[in-house]
Amino acid sequence: MSHDTHPTNSTGHGDYERRDIGVSGVVYFIIGLAVALVIASFVVDGLYKYLEHRSDDEQPGVSPLSTSTAKDTRRLPEEYKTDAEGKDYEKYLDKNFPSPQLETDERSELNKIRLGEENTLSTYDYVDKNAGTVRIPIDRAMDLIVQRGLPTRQQSGTEPPKPQGKAK
Repeated sequence: MSHDTHPTNSTGHGDYERRDIGVSGVVYFIIGLAVALVIASFVVDGLYKYLEHRSDDEQPGVSPLSTSTAKDTRRLPEEYKTDAEGKDYEKYLDKNFPSPQLETDERSELNKIRLGEENTLSTYDYVDKNAGTVRIPIDRAMDLIVQRGLPTRQQSGTEPPKPQGKAK
């Protein structure tokens, strides 16, 4: 029996204890873990299908006023696959969803609103043609205010009115 604190092998280098764990135990554990993951994925997939089917069964019926509503609206039918311009998608919404519809394309709708506002603020136009009221661009209006100054009211007296009442 050796009393060395650091046992070494015949080459003089340290080694590890080979009796603690074997390679076959690690391999069997990894294989078992992979099999358990595959089984768990099938169980979870089946659970989700069951819950979705149950949820579909418990949903209230579609309004009788709505015509030809698709069961699954998350996916477009083949005849309405969206083209590059999105025209087919808009046709699908018009045909299959009742009015009033919420926003269908938020970005382009917001861009249209902003372009309209920009057009209103930067162009000349009649507000009321019969009355002769016109709209001018903001930049031109600011230039006119700088040239002419802000309109003021005429003061009735030169001195400010004195407060009435007794002073103590």
